[in-house]
Parts: sequence; structure tokens; C-alpha cells
Amino acid sequence: MSKTEEPAEDAEPEATEPVGAVDYDALEALLGDAVVRRESHLNAEAFVVRADRVQDALSTLKVEAGFDHLSNVSAQEYHDRFESIYHLKKYDDPTQEVSVVVPTPRDDPVSQSAEPVFRTADWHEREAYDLVGIDYDEHPDLRRILLPETWQGHPLGRDYNQDKPQIVEFEENVNPLADDHRESDTMLVNIGPHHPATHGVLHLETVLDGETVLDVEPDIGYLHRCEEQMAQSGTYRHQIMPYPDRWDYGSAGILNEWAYARVAEDLNDIEVPEYAQVVRTMSAELCRIAAHLLALGTFCLDIYGDFTAIFMYAMRDREVVQNILEELTGQRMMFNYLRLGGVVWDLPEPREEFFEMVREFLTELPSRVDEYHDLITENELFQLRTVGTGVLDAETAKQYGVTGPVARASGIDYDLRRDDPYGYYEHLDWDVITDDGGDNYSRLLVRMREVEQSARIIQQCVDLLEEWPEDEREIQANVPRTLNPEPDAEVYRAVEGAKGELGIYIRSDGTDKPARFKIRSPCFSNLQALPEMARGEYVPDLVATLGSLDIILGEVDR
Repeated sequence: MSKTEEPAEDAEPEATEPVGAVDYDALEALLGDAVVRRESHLNAEAFVVRADRVQDALSTLKVEAGFDHLSNVSAQEYHDRFESIYHLKKYDDPTQEVSVVVPTPRDDPVSQSAEPVFRTADWHEREAYDLVGIDYDEHPDLRRILLPETWQGHPLGRDYNQDKPQIVEFEENVNPLADDHRESDTMLVNIGPHHPATHGVLHLETVLDGETVLDVEPDIGYLHRCEEQMAQSGTYRHQIMPYPDRWDYGSAGILNEWAYARVAEDLNDIEVPEYAQVVRTMSAELCRIAAHLLALGTFCLDIYGDFTAIFMYAMRDREVVQNILEELTGQRMMFNYLRLGGVVWDLPEPREEFFEMVREFLTELPSRVDEYHDLITENELFQLRTVGTGVLDAETAKQYGVTGPVARASGIDYDLRRDDPYGYYEHLDWDVITDDGGDNYSRLLVRMREVEQSARIIQQCVDLLEEWPEDEREIQANVPRTLNPEPDAEVYRAVEGAKGELGIYIRSDGTDKPARFKIRSPCFSNLQALPEMARGEYVPDLVATLGSLDIILGEVDR
């Protein structure tokens, strides 16, 4: 699982920093007078930066210190100020983290935009403006992103009146590339929000020159369900865990649950038993296979409408995984299986029958994958539609904070299971799959190969669980009934979801409920890169490219 080749035996060993070690004193000196003070968050040190020096600070950290991944932007309102937090990592080593905190006064919440440094800040800052009410100076297009433009107030603001009636006016869409003073040859076409190729309620404002896509703007927010706000109203111990299943509802529920479990366990200093970690790892990889099979089937349906063969074959194999997960969790979609400190219950009895069920699936999977290659990857029509279309190069992907199979298909060797280990992954033998094609074809290949790697992981977990001594099968740590983290403790943690880096930022206020709960959705950042991949392509290529991103709108909008 190493990212680099082993050095030659006669080569002089290079002096390297320990993995995860960050010299924060050196970073503070590098940032100079842009820094007001330092804070200690549980995951990393944070530098409080002046609101008019945001771009200087972020550019320095990116260019001179190598923090090239803006993974998340959190925003919140205190009684005396607003605050934006930029969570920075390195694609080469995500254990090296730093946060940039930007406070602004309540009566003038204006902060310099990070968009000129990190393109992914465009959507993240628009969301902060929309929901919290922070203005970002020099932002290229600061307007609402989840709510209609005519919405009054900011829902996460302290003075927001939830009982105030809202009037949402219909505004006719105007071609953004058309000049007002002359006729234009371009045409605006609305794709969605109700369209089978958008995989949910997504609206694409597409500008065409004939059949060529000149520009496309994803319009989201049709499925915004206030997941973050509901989590802030729930207790850590019992009431938040049922929500994550509903973010990426495409069979990735346990992966979503693990994102919350990891951050909450870190915040409350909970140690998960080793046995429970193995069970979590096995169940998470079953969910990853189910999610990738859904992505494969729907993608091929988008490409050439093959419902009876490829789509149904993918659903057939996904049903087998769903049956296994149902045996384990009692559910087929909203699993609610993880608990803080472990899992809700042990493997079903008799254990031998459950293991046999899993092994039978793993035995048949290689022939199923070969069948998919015969039907899909070697299909001339499929190749014509996907090879060389929807190209996303590695540097552009990093600018947009793209992660998961989409990033790995562009040659970015980044996987949190290996690079920021959690669960039982670091003790198992498996490979991170990458491809350098960067196109729609490569993204499908990466997912298919990841299915095989997930099967390797599951096989090893089954072997371990089968031999685990009965008196050592501890499924949960001893977690207090009520959890009250230290006031003003802050932490950002992430897991490798089916779509990429799924992270959560939490700030505690000393009570049993979070003061701020912010979800970092991989689909949100991945979808933002769609215009970069679609410009200059044909309309059918746009549909293929959107399908290759494998977005779930419940996770995009949250």
C-alpha cells in the first residue's frame, strides 16, 4: 500500500519528517503578521487569520507548505462574531492538517474569499453565505446555493425567524452567455431537475452551441433536508446516529455512520474494541461494493440504455450484498448498525451460516466481474462514449477538492483508509486503485477494481472473525449514557466513503448536543467540477460525465 517505491539498498536514506508531523511553529513564522493567534483543535492546530489576509495565508500554506487540499469550509455564528474555518490537508499525506480560522464582527461579517486560491471554495463559501450569512469579498459569484435567491434571512443565523412566511418568486432563466445588445447563437437548455439522467432532483443550466456544451451550471438544493441542523438538535449518544444513513442512501449507510462515529469518538475520547473494528470494516466494505454496483448499473443505463442486461445484472449482484447486510443489520437501506464505541450487536447466529453466505458471494464475485468486463469495458459502443470524454486532469481535480474514485481515476493516489488509517484497514492486505486516464472510462474501471479490493478486505475480515475467541468478542466499549465533551472543543474527522472523503466538523458547547455540526460531502465537491469536465463536449458526453461522478443528491444537498 506504499505510495512510493522502496529505495535502492545502497542509497543514502533521506531525512524525512515523521508521518503526520507538522511544525506549526514554522508555519506560524511563515504566515507572519497575517496570524492573530493560535488555537488547538483536536485534529490539528488552527491559525486565527485576519479577514483581509485570507488569500495570503491560504496561498502561503498551499504553495510554500504543501497544503494543497482544501477539504472543507465550516462557518458558524457566535454571540459576538462570525467565523469561517478552512480545513487544509495534503493529498500526499492527509494526516498533516492545519486549520485557518477567520473571525468577523457580527455587525460586519465580511471576509476575503478563498476562491482565487482554491476553486472548491466557490461552492463552500456560497453555502456559508446562504445558511450562516457571511459575505466573502472578491468571491466571483456570491449568491445562494441551496435556497432560492428571494429567500429572506440565513437559517443558521442566531436571529433567524423560522416562523416568518417566505415568498419564493419564479424567475425566468436567462442565457448567461447571451449579450443583451445583440442576438446570440447560443441556446439555454434546462436538464432536470426531474430527469432520469440526473439521478435525482438536480437542475443543469446548460448553454449549447449546436450540440456542443459551452457552459453548464449545476443548480442544487432541491433535496435540502436540514441534516446538519437536525444533528445539532440531537444528542451525541443516541439521537444523531440514525441520520447519516440518509445522506448517501445508495447503500453506503454504514460508511456514512462511520463518519459520524469517528468524529464523535474522537471528540469524546472513546476507544473502539478491536473485534468491533473488524466487524465495522467488513460491513463498510460490503456497503462499498453495493454502492459501486449501483453506480455501475446506472452509469451503463445512462450510456446506452441497457436496462435488461447490464443494469439488471448489477442489481442482481447488489441484491446478494443487500441480503448479507440485512442478515447482519436487520435493514436493507437505513442500517443504523454502528454505535459510538462499536456496533449494536454481534454477527447473526448461527455464525457458520452467515460466514458461508458471505463466502459464497465472494467465491462467485470474480466470475461476475469478468462478465461485466465482457459486457461493458470491452463493448465498442461503451468505449466510444467514454474513452476520452469527461476528462479531468489531476491538478484541476485537486483545485476542486475532488476525492474518491473520481480523483483516483485522474491519477491522484489518495485513500483515507490507507493514508489516515482507521478501523482495521492498516492490518489488512489490499491495494489502492488508481488510473491515469482521467476520463469517464477510467472512473468506471476504478470502481470495478475497487469492488475486487473490497472483496479482499471482506475475505480477510471473515477469516479473522471466524477464528476470534468467543470470550473476546467485545462489540462495544463502555460508553457513558450521556456524553458532554469539553466546551469549545473542535474537531474535523473523515472516512473514505463510497464517493470520497466524507468528513464532519463538530464544535461542542459543553452540553450533550453539538453547537455546530458540518458535513463535508464528497459529492458536493465532485459535482462542482462538472463544468470543467463538460465544456467543449457534446450533450450525450455531458450525460455520461454526470453519471460517472456517481452523485447522490441526498448527500450533495444534505
